[in-house]
Amino acid sequence: MLDKIKETALWLKTQAKGFEPKIAIILGSGLGNLEKEINVKLEIAYKDIPNFPVSTVEGHAGKLLFGNFGGKEIVAMSGRFHYYEGYSTKETTFPIYVFYQLGVKVLLASNAAGGLNPGFRIGDLMVITDHINMIPDHPLRGENIPPGPRFLPLGDAYSPRLISLAERIAVKHDFTLRDGIYLADSGPTYETMAEYRMYRLLGADAIGMSTVPEIIVARHCDMECFGISVITNSGYKSALVTHEEVKDTADDVAPRMSLLFKELIENIEI
Repeated sequence: MLDKIKETALWLKTQAKGFEPKIAIILGSGLGNLEKEINVKLEIAYKDIPNFPVSTVEGHAGKLLFGNFGGKEIVAMSGRFHYYEGYSTKETTFPIYVFYQLGVKVLLASNAAGGLNPGFRIGDLMVITDHINMIPDHPLRGENIPPGPRFLPLGDAYSPRLISLAERIAVKHDFTLRDGIYLADSGPTYETMAEYRMYRLLGADAIGMSTVPEIIVARHCDMECFGISVITNSGYKSALVTHEEVKDTADDVAPRMSLLFKELIENIEI
């Protein structure tokens, strides 16, 4: 796998000559509209990138963007890959290892999530402070890929520095920023009411089908990580949600998310 990672990174370097992004962004379900805020210099479809998986989910554009955002060079995934699409978590996290080879030091990951915390409302933004991984496939299982250790500690998976910075930005612009624990489930079904109650008892505040494998691999590569969820459905209504409703809510939240990411990137010191 390491050979494929290096092959893909080398290919991207030849395509994006002169670009040396230190920050990577993952745009989750329905959040592709954020790419309008990026000054895109190069756009490459996933299907054209050697060894890359291809996104099959509506609301995930399936392209890699190189550009400028918040005054810095960034690489952004407009659309991600999921375990429920039939990929292993090693495949869904392949881009993260490639980003490491490109020199990325910081990962900003967004997603659409169901609210388990009864205090959350549809349209809230929740900064991820910790996670619970319920996806039955671990991205670090098998061959240990450099540079990370065989046994990776995850007590500091989500950067306190970046969380604090995000909170200051929210106060500055007078919008509510929740924080909580994100639970990653395999999907593709949304949770039942019984599962909703069980996951809430476990201490989860929001639930989704992504992000955690990517964060694990990013930390394995010693990247500083920030995760944020758009609460697109809440409470027992999670059991009745449709993917269209998820996308609509994400679209409504896009301006706040864009502002937050832009100022985060402006103020990140690498």
